[in-house]
Amino acid sequence: MSVDRLSVSAVLRVPARGNSSVVTVAAGGFGGVLGSSGPAGEQGIRATRPGGHVGFVGVSHDVTLNDQELFFSQIHLHGGPAPVRRFLPELVDLIWQRGIDPGKVFDLTLPLDEAAEAYRAMDERRAVKAMLTF
Repeated sequence: MSVDRLSVSAVLRVPARGNSSVVTVAAGGFGGVLGSSGPAGEQGIRATRPGGHVGFVGVSHDVTLNDQELFFSQIHLHGGPAPVRRFLPELVDLIWQRGIDPGKVFDLTLPLDEAAEAYRAMDERRAVKAMLTF
């Protein structure tokens, strides 16, 4: 599904980590935020307007949420684990059969021997997803 078909009003890519790096683009906050667990989830909560929805995927063991802050923010929090392993065989087959184009997900392509650089680029927010080729 492409971004234009989702009718996304704003896409915010935060280049740094931590709560101080969050910028609320929409006046009063966003009506809907998708993020992952961990600090990104906390940032999503703070960038959402009252009555808005936050969706997250993944499980983080190092994050605690302030229950009072969450309660009084009047937002809806939805989430769950990301059980991707059970879908991998089907997805890999779709890629090999050219049924889907994984290039729409990846914004950095590097050879396998530069895997460390791929991880660095994602960690430093120079890339969202890296594809390793061999």
